[in-house]
Amino acid sequence: MAAKEAQAETSTEAKESLAKKIWLAGLGAYGRSFDEALDQYKQINEKTSQLFGELVDKGAEIEAVTRTKLEEARVQSTQAFESSVNQVRSKLGLSESEEATKLDELSAKVDALTEIVAKLAEAKTAEKK
Repeated sequence: MAAKEAQAETSTEAKESLAKKIWLAGLGAYGRSFDEALDQYKQINEKTSQLFGELVDKGAEIEAVTRTKLEEARVQSTQAFESSVNQVRSKLGLSESEEATKLDELSAKVDALTEIVAKLAEAKTAEKK
């Protein structure tokens, strides 16, 4: 009987040992998959950060090019508008130099009239005294 008990005890120990090894193998598989997942996460995170940086740089480059082109278009449209206005003025006989001359003449006449009015006002005030 002792032999059967010893054999049963050995069989139980073998089963417990096998069960423990299965449990440890499962735990090891979980740990290994966790480590691999963590490594993949780190790689993806690094790639994402790198990609984000590249996209920011590309966006800044596109913005600079767009601003330059927009400024060039604004300058060209302003020049085209001014050219059109000058052509219309020229056709109507309203060149800028003539306008400036006329403005100076009118300004001189207004100054002369102001002096005359001031002298008349002084004369009228002197008569009243």
